[in-house]
Amino acid sequence: MTTSTPLQSLTVVPDNASQLSIESEESSNDDLSAPESNSPRLLNMNNSNSNEEKKKKKRRKEKKEKKEKKEMEKKEREDKEAKEKEEMEKEKEKEKEKENNKDKPKELFVINPAGNLYYNWLFIIALPVMYNWTMIIARACFEELQHNYIVYWIILDYTSDLIYLADMFFRTRTGFLEQGLMVKDEKLLRDRYMGSLQFRLDFISMLPTDLLYFVLGLDYPEIRINKLLRIGRMMEFFTRTETKTNYPNIFRIGNLIMYILIIIHWNACFYFSFSKYIGFGADAWVYPALDDPDEPAFGEFGRKYSFSLYWSTLTLTTIGETPPPALDSEFIFHVIDFLVGVLIFATIVGNIATMISNMNAAQAQFQSKIDNIKQYMRVRKVDTELELRVIKWFDYLWNNGKAQNEREVLRYLPDKLKAEIAIQVHMETLSKVRIFADCEAGLLIELVLKLQPQVFSPGDYICKKGDIGREMYIIKDGKLAVVADDGVTQFVVLGSGSYFGEISILNIKGSKAGNRRTANIRSVGYSDLFCLSKDDLMESLQEYPDAKTMLEDKGREILMRDNLIDLDPANIMPEAKELEDNVNKLYNMMELMHFKLRKILRNYKDTEKALRRRIADLEHLTGEEVEDEDEEEEEEGTKKDKREGEGEKKEEEKKGAGTEEDREEEREEKDEEAKDKEVKGEE
Repeated sequence: MTTSTPLQSLTVVPDNASQLSIESEESSNDDLSAPESNSPRLLNMNNSNSNEEKKKKKRRKEKKEKKEKKEMEKKEREDKEAKEKEEMEKEKEKEKEKENNKDKPKELFVINPAGNLYYNWLFIIALPVMYNWTMIIARACFEELQHNYIVYWIILDYTSDLIYLADMFFRTRTGFLEQGLMVKDEKLLRDRYMGSLQFRLDFISMLPTDLLYFVLGLDYPEIRINKLLRIGRMMEFFTRTETKTNYPNIFRIGNLIMYILIIIHWNACFYFSFSKYIGFGADAWVYPALDDPDEPAFGEFGRKYSFSLYWSTLTLTTIGETPPPALDSEFIFHVIDFLVGVLIFATIVGNIATMISNMNAAQAQFQSKIDNIKQYMRVRKVDTELELRVIKWFDYLWNNGKAQNEREVLRYLPDKLKAEIAIQVHMETLSKVRIFADCEAGLLIELVLKLQPQVFSPGDYICKKGDIGREMYIIKDGKLAVVADDGVTQFVVLGSGSYFGEISILNIKGSKAGNRRTANIRSVGYSDLFCLSKDDLMESLQEYPDAKTMLEDKGREILMRDNLIDLDPANIMPEAKELEDNVNKLYNMMELMHFKLRKILRNYKDTEKALRRRIADLEHLTGEEVEDEDEEEEEEGTKKDKREGEGEKKEEEKKGAGTEEDREEEREEKDEEAKDKEVKGEE
């Protein structure tokens, strides 16, 4: 069995070897023939592969495009849905707002009594009031006036009644201020008007007294006398116009003349009707007879009114002579007229005198200043040439409207209104200064409020070379010349909008000129300048430190450009005030450190004492003897502390109250000492 197996294997191996050799030969032959037979096949395979890859790429692109299209369509749908939702929500909100607005009462239109609409309405209502005050009495006294123009009177009467009625409605919509806010509640406005005296007068003026025409006839227009109760509206219009107009004195004079004419008009009507009651031509005092053939003009309306007006003017002004009265009633009428005339004359004289004095108040005040200065120069024996220059300077101020002091004129206004006026008047000139071009608006407003106008006459020096610069100047109007030391040779002429002296008021360190003027500047003619002082600038810059550094940097750049600054730190000497401030700061810091050190030492001693006491207590508990040295040291330490405390108290009394920080630290020390005493007491 053992020999058969190897034999079998030996017989099989050659067969396999032969087969392998045959296969190897075939494969070698195939390999040799492969490049010849398979080369076109390989090309076809490559082409087919490339086509398949292209197709796959196209498919991928198509898939991507389809996906992108789907995504775009989804986004568009989502956007449309979102827009539709938003529109629906907006529509719902609008509907809700409409419903809420329906539920809520509509906001009432209220007229502001300080607005233009109210003022314009006062003008409209003043016209029918003036019509009634002048024409009712005239129509009642002069019959021809009532009969000849009855249609026009009816139209004007009922037009004025309609305006009166509209005015009552207007009053129910006129607001009023309560706690600084305009009241717009319809009920409050109506109740306030109906509870006032004016409503009662308006109601009486609207009573239909014209119905009496059906009883008495059209010859009695005096039944409309209740329409005169609206005179308050006309007076209100006049007072508001007086405050609004730029010429109040002229308006007051015109208003006074109008009142006088109305009184004379009424007196003329009363005189004619009184003459009618006595009888025309009954005596020399009354109106002449209407049917006098020698004077037929006295029967005409024009002569009637003009004669009555002339008589009334003579009587009330007490100028000229009139025929003496003959009857007792005429005497009484004449006396009453004289009394009214005296009152009118006194009113005219008093009002016109006050108006003229008010109109000339500024001139009188200015003239008193000139008189005082003239008297002073006369007493001090000032040169006549200089005296003439002073007088010419005052004349220039008055003739050009520059005699008013801005601060005194605007002192009654609040700061906000002052600032707004100053911004409109001076901001343009201040913004021309290049160092202030980029400053904060708040700083510019403060500086604008501190600009002071100054006027220089021809030949005046604004500044001289070597003077200390305490202010800068901005030219508003006029010409200034930079002159040599002789005062004649001109180097440069400065015009409106120019400025100078801005570097000297900044007091920049290292400036070769310091705060001294470097040129002579003289006024060629009359020149108007704005002056800004150094103190005002520094006071404003205290609250704007960033602006201060910016201004100093700009000034330093200007000096470097003109080579007028020394950058060597050895030559830059600090100011005495700055040195003093620094020394005071150091001294305060040293005192603060001294107090803190003493506080630390006290705390150290207190803790040392507490530890010693605890050790002594422990020794007592353990039964050991306590050394007396510790107690003696404690006593000596307490005595030293007392001495030091007394010395400190004396020093503090001598030095007085220190800074707020020192006081706070002293309080803290006292509180800590009290706490330590409490702890020791508990132990």
